Parts: sequence; C-alpha cells; structure tokens
Amino acid sequence: MNELEKVDVHTLLPQQEPFVMVDRLVHYDPVRTVTTLEVRPDNIFADEGHLSVAGLNENIAQTCAARMGYISYMSGQKVRIGVIGAITNFSVVRTPLVGEVLTTTIDVVQEVFNVTLVHASVQIGDEVIAETDLKIALQD
Repeated sequence: MNELEKVDVHTLLPQQEPFVMVDRLVHYDPVRTVTTLEVRPDNIFADEGHLSVAGLNENIAQTCAARMGYISYMSGQKVRIGVIGAITNFSVVRTPLVGEVLTTTIDVVQEVFNVTLVHASVQIGDEVIAETDLKIALQD
C-alpha cells in the first residue's frame, strides 16, 4: 500500500456514506489523480447487477473532489467544495458490473483562478469504459 492509500478517503471528500463513490486515492501529482472503486451490490447506484451511468458520473466527480481534498489535506486546510459547471463529451462504452473494480483517472487540462478543466477516463483493467470533460468551480 502506498502512502496515499493510507489516507482515509472520507477525510478527502465532502460526501459521506452511503454516497461515497471512491474507495482509495492511489495516485496524485499536480496533473493526474487516480482513484479506485469496487462496485458492490449495495452501492446506491447499482441496479440489476450494473453501476448506472449516474454512478459513473458521480465516481468521476468524486475523483475530482478527492484531488482537491488531498491538496487541502496536505496543506492543512479545510476541504474545499467544488461545483460542476459543465460536463461535456461524455461517452460510455458500457456500464460496469457489480464486482468489477474501476480505475478512474483525471488529468488537469487547465486551472484558472478557482476553475479547473479536467479530462476523465474510467477503466476496468485495460478497457476504457467511459470518458468525459468537466469544468469545476471551487467555492471559497
């Protein structure tokens, strides 16, 4: 387990159970953040053995939140809340099955003041199952 994985994800996210859609933060650098999530049968976004498209969206949003939470955590500040201003170019190849593990990656495309543009992808193993671009505004 790397140092990031020792950080309780609940301290990084404004969301709490049963709405947490990230299990672990596995990579952070100023450009890239990576999280994992095992799709469990009791996940609130699981239906008929699949994670819904809304669940995929929430997983991506919470990966962005984990990034900002980690930045806040490392600087000793309170976790800042982000608001999604836009979701564009959203494509889903397939929805994940219960039991599959998602690896969600966000890459920062641009940061200007309190607005961050990111490209996100969700993978299961080597298979990319969803991609999107988000614009996120941080609240002060």
